[in-house]
Amino acid sequence: MPYFFSGWRLGAAAATLLLTTLGLRPAPFAGDVPAPGADTPTAAAPDSSSVVVPKRPFMPVEVPKGYFLFPIKPGNPNFLAASMGEIRPNHFHGGLDIKTDGRVDLPVYSSADGYVSRLKQSSFGYGNVLYITHPNGLTTVYGHLNRFLGPVADTLLRRQYQKQTYELELFFDKDQFPVKRGQVVALSGNTGGSGGPHVHWEVRTAKDEQLNPLQWGGFPEIQDHVPPTLQSFAIEPLSIDARVQGLFEKRVFLPKTPTPNAAYTHPDTIQAYGTVGLLLQAVDRFDNVWNKYGLQHVAVTVNGQPLYEHHIDGVPFTESRQISNHIDYDWQKMTGRTLEKLFVDDGTTIPLYTTGPSKGTLRVEDGQLYTVEIKMRDSYGNTTPVSFVLRGQQPAYFKTRSAAVKQPSLRYDITRNILKVLVADPDTATQVGNLTLTRGARRLQLRPSYVQQSQNVYLYDLRAGLPDSLLFGKVHRAFNRQAMVPSGRDWTFADAHLNLAFAPRTLFDTLYLQTSYQPLAGGTYTVQNLRTPLLQTLRLTLKPEQEVTDKARSAVYMINSKGGKIYQGGKWTGNQITTPIKTFGMFRVLTDTIAPSARVIRNTPAGLTFVVGDNLSGLSSYRLLVNGQWRLLRYEYKNATLFTVKEDTLGPPLHGAAELHLVDQAGNKKVIPVKLK
Repeated sequence: MPYFFSGWRLGAAAATLLLTTLGLRPAPFAGDVPAPGADTPTAAAPDSSSVVVPKRPFMPVEVPKGYFLFPIKPGNPNFLAASMGEIRPNHFHGGLDIKTDGRVDLPVYSSADGYVSRLKQSSFGYGNVLYITHPNGLTTVYGHLNRFLGPVADTLLRRQYQKQTYELELFFDKDQFPVKRGQVVALSGNTGGSGGPHVHWEVRTAKDEQLNPLQWGGFPEIQDHVPPTLQSFAIEPLSIDARVQGLFEKRVFLPKTPTPNAAYTHPDTIQAYGTVGLLLQAVDRFDNVWNKYGLQHVAVTVNGQPLYEHHIDGVPFTESRQISNHIDYDWQKMTGRTLEKLFVDDGTTIPLYTTGPSKGTLRVEDGQLYTVEIKMRDSYGNTTPVSFVLRGQQPAYFKTRSAAVKQPSLRYDITRNILKVLVADPDTATQVGNLTLTRGARRLQLRPSYVQQSQNVYLYDLRAGLPDSLLFGKVHRAFNRQAMVPSGRDWTFADAHLNLAFAPRTLFDTLYLQTSYQPLAGGTYTVQNLRTPLLQTLRLTLKPEQEVTDKARSAVYMINSKGGKIYQGGKWTGNQITTPIKTFGMFRVLTDTIAPSARVIRNTPAGLTFVVGDNLSGLSSYRLLVNGQWRLLRYEYKNATLFTVKEDTLGPPLHGAAELHLVDQAGNKKVIPVKLK
């Protein structure tokens, strides 16, 4: 068969994919919506008997309404800065962010009887955080606190002086620090990774599953009578034969604003074909507050039968990074807009979803109608319906022209396993030429699927084999993907410049790997691109061309889009350095030889404050010695300050001579003498 690469070994599945690519015949696909009979005007709905309800481990006990006391200003109106399950850059938001009137030091109340089981003081993350375990086995978490109160605070201070560190995590036995419902246990703050004063409050199980505190009837302090707001919905082709409005591309639809209490409806029937996925962009709101919140519950039915549902009332803390596959990560990186997938994509294992065998994808057949209904619901039961109709229409070749296209050019992108090639072609012929894929001396001719505004569109399933280059007339482009990396197992890649070691859970799905090296300015290594998420860390080894002389102060840094340098670390073996990375991007090996700096901005007997900085690697450790004795310092990275704590009753008084000892992550040290007033 002349269309196949001569000598490429293809199984039946790969052969079918290539035939589909060439438009010779459609590939079969078993989806939730089976192909109906020719005399059926509306497609059969998904078989509800096949709906699989996953076991949700999030509710080990029943929680009666009113069991938990609202921890900030209980009994008084209050507002949230964020709700459970909101989409953050690399995690689901795991609780409620409660506003504290724009200030710190509001009383924080224990939500129920229990005992302090854990606390942590940190400059990052939850900052100062307290954990209270209750008789029903659940634990409430109070984060970004300014300080703790009572005997537990005294114990923490003693342990800090024993360990000579501010950053400390402690665990306690059941009978050490009992607390009562309504007892003030801390003061609110703005510590750690907070963007302003508030208290992060959540409920957890013994397995560290984060639960939505609003799911047990809400709180009178927080009023919500506002239903979710639809911003857009989208339909995406997921199979090589799929189209949306005749095109192999995601189509985004902006709704018209409905009348109050009316459903969102799309006025026109949407043409589609093949296996498609639905996506949604929406926000929720609460009464009398400007903030936008996330959705807790979305359900999809097709022709009256369930297709998909997600309910974000519980998230395993260790799996929260799976949010990168819950959303259209690539779309977010390119446009800044967030679309939530209303199907369970490959590589997603977090138990938030209820679907049938096709995991919420929909197979649209020619000539059939599919009435799609989406219901968005918040924690208070406010519901917004959305509906639209899909009409199955088998794709056909078409050509439209644009006089703006004067010269041929070629570009391509990869969506899932599909290579999509766009050729700008000024030719006016009715039928355009084929695209040639090369691999060594072998050739594969691809017919165009369609032509849109003089852009020829060619589709090819990369699971049939990676080409070396693409050729259209005199236009030639190298195919710059070096390997097809499978998910779910150990896999390594190596070239002259770097090594990559993938673990079974590094990737969500198959990766078409792209790396490059630029030797200028000491060497810049690019690994894939920021449009591809990682589930767990990837082990990166860089191989500098020149011998790095000062390895002790040299490390791997990520270079962000603005040229900023983010310390990654690394361990040297010979002239190679290895470090785990959490995201793809650009990396360099840099040497930091400059010690940290500091200047005093407050020097009184009541307190000492420094502004600190470092030119590259960042601060690693700090120590304040007053007349040779260790004194507690607190670090606030958001404003780069180190300061003494007024509640410190164990440290030496602030008079005489002091020394601030700083060490950065490259090991550079600096001692700043201070004459105390």
